[in-house]
Amino acid sequence: MHMKHIAFIMDGNGRWATSKGLSRKEGHKAGFDNLVEILKECKKLGLSSATCYAFSTENWKRPQEEVDFLMKVPIDLYKVRKQELLNSEINVQFVGRRDRIPAATLKAIEDIEQETSVFEPFTAYIAYDYGTKDELVRVFEEARTSNKEITEEVIEALLPVPPIDLLIRTSGEQRLSNFLLWQLAYAELLFVDDYWPDFTPSRLHEAIEEYNERSRRYGGL
Repeated sequence: MHMKHIAFIMDGNGRWATSKGLSRKEGHKAGFDNLVEILKECKKLGLSSATCYAFSTENWKRPQEEVDFLMKVPIDLYKVRKQELLNSEINVQFVGRRDRIPAATLKAIEDIEQETSVFEPFTAYIAYDYGTKDELVRVFEEARTSNKEITEEVIEALLPVPPIDLLIRTSGEQRLSNFLLWQLAYAELLFVDDYWPDFTPSRLHEAIEEYNERSRRYGGL
């Protein structure tokens, strides 16, 4: 099967750090570094897009110190990995709410999007302050205020992220956590035990090989 779009729930950064006697912030730093490597590998494999769950609408409930660190991820991405992203020609787009994000973080997001917007055919969607329930409420409201009939086609046209072929969640947890629920309607799901910082490009290859052995019937026979 030809895969176009892969999604990642990048789980286990904190537990990875704890297992090594490190702080949770160091775990998130390792996860951030691994994200860039995995995105580069996705592009090499010929995928058209990848979506990564970086910060959920529920993550605001975490300790303030951890939230503050996660709010700096786009700034670090822009400062530390900007040239690498440009050299790799990865189009980076952020999806989710923007009204609760600090001004400096929002500026970094907008700069990353603008500077990488010329690149194709591979797009990396970063789900940041994202949750499907929140997304669908806003999509339905946009359709209503535009006097559009609520159909599947109208909703999909308003969603920023296309349908998913394969979802991978790391760390052994087996739930979707309010992530891309519409786009995952017919996706293949793969739950792996590796913590996200340990999810290597070779493990990505193994996951895609398993995906290729499956049969997607979309409700048919």
